[in-house]
Amino acid sequence: MAVENYGVLKGTVHDTRREVDFDTPHYQVDVIGEDGTHYRCAINVMSSSAESEVLYYADDDFNASEITHLQNLQNGYTPIRENEANQRIALDYVRGNLFDPTKMIPLPHEVTGENNDLNDFIETYMNEAKKENAAIYVYGSRFGPENKKDKIFGFEPTNGMHNIHMNQGNSGKWKQDNGVYHDGGILIQFKDYWVAIFLAFLTQSWCTDQNGDPIRFCAFTEPDKEFE
Repeated sequence: MAVENYGVLKGTVHDTRREVDFDTPHYQVDVIGEDGTHYRCAINVMSSSAESEVLYYADDDFNASEITHLQNLQNGYTPIRENEANQRIALDYVRGNLFDPTKMIPLPHEVTGENNDLNDFIETYMNEAKKENAAIYVYGSRFGPENKKDKIFGFEPTNGMHNIHMNQGNSGKWKQDNGVYHDGGILIQFKDYWVAIFLAFLTQSWCTDQNGDPIRFCAFTEPDKEFE
């Protein structure tokens, strides 16, 4: 079925918040899109499954030519649908040759100290993006708008992005989210370089079929011979 309302949000970072009072905390980012519209981007920093962890990889010199025409997008949310021209800007961790998955590492979401957990690393990039007024591209599923205040930032209507992570290779409860060219992630366009942030879950398979369903369990440390 794949995640619903898949697309990319382009805007600038306005505010950030660590979410610590929930069973599955997120790192929350308030992004301003078109005409001053606020979007809350909920980034998973902890798995809801005790058997899984969040995998993380950041590329500080990402080759944006792999995602063509991204810079031409207007601020705001752009849906990405199959068989349309903008399909070329979709993310697929398995097929897109975007990064080496063996470089992904499992990280805890919150550990005492500086620069040693997932919240710290994401926050560093978000603060730099805010400081430089850099364009940020958030891939995932849109939610809202709903005619109520946002639960984190208080803007109204609530509106935003979630599923900002790999969206294929799931089994069981999350299998309905599987799809190809439907993966989430974050790209930041600084003046002279791009940063890319990729997130996945340890229990997801990297060997997937044309529907994004696992062919067999193939961990992120195992080269995927079927798609080389």
